[in-house]
Amino acid sequence: MWPTLVANKIFKKRLGSSNFIADYPSYKEPLLGIVDIDQNSKTILNDHKDSHKYKVFVSTWNVGGIAPDEDLNIDDLLETCNNSCDIYILGYCQNYFRFQEIVPLKASNVLGSENNEISMKWNSIIREALNKKITHQRDKDAKKQELKNNFPNKKENPAKCCDAPHDFQCIISKQMVGLFISVWIRRDLCPFIRHPSVSCVGCGIMGCLGNKGSISVRFQLHETSFCFVCSHLASGGREGDEKHRNSNVAEIFSRTSFPRGPLLDLPRTILDHDHVILLGDLNYRISLPEETTRLLVEKRDWDSLLANDQLIMELMSGNMLRGWHEGAIKFAPTYKYCPNSDIYYGCCYHGKKAEKRRAPAWCDRIVWCGEGLKQLQYTTIESKLSDHRPVKAMFIAEVRVLPELMKNLQSLFLSERYEQIKTPFEVSTTEDFVNRKRSSFRL
Repeated sequence: MWPTLVANKIFKKRLGSSNFIADYPSYKEPLLGIVDIDQNSKTILNDHKDSHKYKVFVSTWNVGGIAPDEDLNIDDLLETCNNSCDIYILGYCQNYFRFQEIVPLKASNVLGSENNEISMKWNSIIREALNKKITHQRDKDAKKQELKNNFPNKKENPAKCCDAPHDFQCIISKQMVGLFISVWIRRDLCPFIRHPSVSCVGCGIMGCLGNKGSISVRFQLHETSFCFVCSHLASGGREGDEKHRNSNVAEIFSRTSFPRGPLLDLPRTILDHDHVILLGDLNYRISLPEETTRLLVEKRDWDSLLANDQLIMELMSGNMLRGWHEGAIKFAPTYKYCPNSDIYYGCCYHGKKAEKRRAPAWCDRIVWCGEGLKQLQYTTIESKLSDHRPVKAMFIAEVRVLPELMKNLQSLFLSERYEQIKTPFEVSTTEDFVNRKRSSFRL
């Protein structure tokens, strides 16, 4: 097994399978996927695109290997009644929900096959939270009607009423050892989702195993590609440990790859996509002595702490993440808390145990790159489930959409030619079509 892992790292191969779990059946690739459209036709399509705006929710949470209770309430995290979004990336973390360390990091878990038992629990909790309004809508309607009958003159309190419900479905769910990402989207948008895919990279033990690394998921909504990179980078608060984290990012960027599609025109790497969001326990620390860090945390002097934050320095002048963006941080460091407490770990220890103290830091982060993304929210919630606090962000994403005229022309074109196409050729949704026969045909 070890020689195989080392060889995979040398040849930059991905870790694990590219299979993932989803609610809805895979839609066949659009018929244009096997039609050779010349460059002039592509230019015409690109010049006649409108743009729509969608709300995207992303969250990251290191839950520390704690299995969730079935009655765990994440309504405060999702805020579905107050700020319903179109896309949720959860896992934790998109979301992005993104859950780091969702399994205890024992040797059997790091070296063994995927175990979806805990991830299924998280998906069940997410589904209940996102679709709660759907599940209980009839009961709510009945109660409202009963109140109207009993109190006809009483006005309804709008603050306690949710908007019209949406039905959300999971389009991608993937676990790699302690990493888990789950992507949910409104049901009515599912027909416009194409080319969903995942790519896993292990950066842990020997630079190969999945106790550290990333799960990257990508899909195309209408004519715009999204990529969400759920990561858990190298830990450590000593001087120079940030170089290991930067190295992890370099490995993830270089080793992550996606299928190019039948026409070899889909994004291959992370940075090839239109909208890219990196989320997770990135583990970047504050480059100050521990005593100074704790004193500034007590004073809530976030500006002085952020001036020495390793990730901010990497975003401003580093090599791997220079030019990426992060929203303004106006919340307390998310790590490391005592269990079921608001007290940072190490505050109450003295003597020899002080050597094991970990200074507070903003380990859990969400950063992005690409045009057409605008961040609306960047905050945390006070959940005490683990020694990390969950972080969430909300974005407005611009998505290119074919205008109605172009859609109608495309539908007419396909309907007239479909019978001629499907008889001599077999529609394929994989790259095998291109690999078997590179020559294409023109309508």
